[in-house]
Amino acid sequence: MHTRRIGDVEVGAIGLGGMPMSIEGRPDEARSLATVHAALDAGLTLIDTADAYHRDADEVGHNETLIAKALATHERGADVLVATKGGHLRPGDGSWTLDGSPEHLKEACEASLRRLGVEAIGLYQFHRPDPKVPYAESVGAIRDLLDEGKIRLAGISNANPEQIRQANEILGGRLVSVQNQFSPAFRSSEPELRLCDELGIAFLPWSPLGGISRAGGLGSAYAPFARVAEAHGVSAQRVCLAWMLAKSPVVVPIPGSSRPETIRDSAAATELKLSAEELAELDAV
Repeated sequence: MHTRRIGDVEVGAIGLGGMPMSIEGRPDEARSLATVHAALDAGLTLIDTADAYHRDADEVGHNETLIAKALATHERGADVLVATKGGHLRPGDGSWTLDGSPEHLKEACEASLRRLGVEAIGLYQFHRPDPKVPYAESVGAIRDLLDEGKIRLAGISNANPEQIRQANEILGGRLVSVQNQFSPAFRSSEPELRLCDELGIAFLPWSPLGGISRAGGLGSAYAPFARVAEAHGVSAQRVCLAWMLAKSPVVVPIPGSSRPETIRDSAAATELKLSAEELAELDAV
């Protein structure tokens, strides 16, 4: 597994997104644990979770608890950087709400610490801007948690370029990651990716495989991914992640998975080399 950096931590170039193991349509616990273990066996050392990754109102932090159990039952569990998030909520009716108040973020961090069973969270990220709370106040809470040693690294998610610069300033230059949606079907985060590349901040694409499930369809806009995949004898998903990794050394995709075989396939993307012509063809999709 090739590696990249998040702050001063070296991680596998592909991470694991934990959300599918805890929301609607989730698998049983045994398969989820097997998926996390397969990720570790493949060399992944970054797992992304959040307190909002749950299904029912009475199980806040379901995914954090699951990840903690999986890591505790694997010999390489201690080598993993666990990234979690606060500021998003799920009332239990399928909706998502926001609370970016400093009070909530600090309480949420304490609860995440307990569920993960650690003294300090490896990477803590402000999940999504809350229009009701000034952004500086929300990020200020993350700064306080960093200063207090409750978290080791600080990140933000779903941010625009102005918010990235503002957060980095508030954190005193200690912003290490930005987690935004980015995929073949969702490329509007290109400016944020370029800014992260310029500043040396890790860019963590969430839902990186968006659109790829339709790559093989006749007339599909994403058919070039399927053509490149066929030429290499691999999946379109693997091509997608390799294309993403080639964009910048700060990119660390975090594909969600709930099956051992899918995360193994994703992990193999770090070994796939695409030609300049192939990359240009995929960029043009």
